[in-house]
Amino acid sequence: MSEIILELTEISPREFFGQQNEHIDLLKKYFPKLKIVARGNKIKAFGDEELLEEFEKRFDMLTLHFVKYNKLDENSIERILTSSEDTEIKSSKNSGETLVHGVSGRLIKAQTANQRRLVDASKKNDMVFAIGPAGTGKTYTGVAIAVKALKEKQVKKIILTRPAVEAGENLGFLPGDLKEKLDPYMQPLYDALRDMIPAEKLVHYIENGTIQIAPMAFMRGRTLDNAFVILDEAQNTTHAQMKMFLTRMGRNAKFLITGDPGQIDLPRRTISGLKEALLILQNVEGIEVIYLDDKDVIRHKLVKEVIEAYKTIEHHN
Repeated sequence: MSEIILELTEISPREFFGQQNEHIDLLKKYFPKLKIVARGNKIKAFGDEELLEEFEKRFDMLTLHFVKYNKLDENSIERILTSSEDTEIKSSKNSGETLVHGVSGRLIKAQTANQRRLVDASKKNDMVFAIGPAGTGKTYTGVAIAVKALKEKQVKKIILTRPAVEAGENLGFLPGDLKEKLDPYMQPLYDALRDMIPAEKLVHYIENGTIQIAPMAFMRGRTLDNAFVILDEAQNTTHAQMKMFLTRMGRNAKFLITGDPGQIDLPRRTISGLKEALLILQNVEGIEVIYLDDKDVIRHKLVKEVIEAYKTIEHHN
C-alpha cells in the first residue's frame, strides 16, 4: 500500500472540494479501491501505486480545469475522470480561449474537448458538420463561433436556418404571420444570440440583415457570400433540401451543419439529408465532421441520465 498527499495552492479548497465535500465523494466513486481523505487544503490517498498515479494525473487535470474556468461542477468532474488519455489537455493549445465576451460579462468558451475540436475544425475548414445528441452544445458553440467571426469582420453576416419540420406539431396551428409562426421554432438560436449580443444591438443586426434567421425555403436561389451560415437540426432535412443548402455556398463563406441522427422527425421512409450527406461527403477534402457525445452534455446532470435511459430502450427496439 502506498500513500500520496496532494496540496491545493492558490485554489479555494471549499470551492474545489464542493459543498459538504461532494466533489470528493465523486472522486471516491470513480476510485473505489483508494482510500481518499480531504483535510484543509490537502487530499490524501492510500492504495495501489498504479491507481495512485492515475488518481494524481486526474487530480492535476481537475486543478487545471478549475484554474482555467474558475469553477468545478459534476459534469466537468465526470468528463475529466472518464475522458480517454489526456484528451482534455491535448485537445487544443487554445483550449482556454474566450470565443465571445457575452452579455453582462459572460465569457463564452468551448467547455469540452469535443467543443474545442469544433472550434479548431471551423478555423481550418469552410464546411464543418457537428454531430451529437441534445445538450452537447453543438448549436451554442456554433453560434459563438459565428458571432466571433462577425465581430472580427471575417464575415459580413450570420445566417441561421432550420428545416421547418416540427417535432410532432404543425406550424399551421400557430397564430400570426410567418415570422411569428417561425419564431418559437427558431427560439434556441435566438437564445444563444441573446447570451452573446446585447439586446439593442441584436435587434439592430436583425433589422439591417446582418443576422438573418430564416427557414430553409428562404435559401432557395440565393448564393451566400461573406457569411457564416449555420444549418441547425439538419437531421430533418430531405435529400433535396440538403443538396440545395450545401450548393448555396458562396465566396468567403463558412458553413456549419449541426444535427442529431438519433432524433429524426421526418415522415417514415424519408431519408435524412444529414445521414446521406455524411456518407457522400466523408472523403471530400476541406469538409470535417466532429462527433460530440454524452461527455459533452453541459446541462443538468439529469439530462445525461435521461439520454442514457432512452438509449437502453432504443437499442432494444
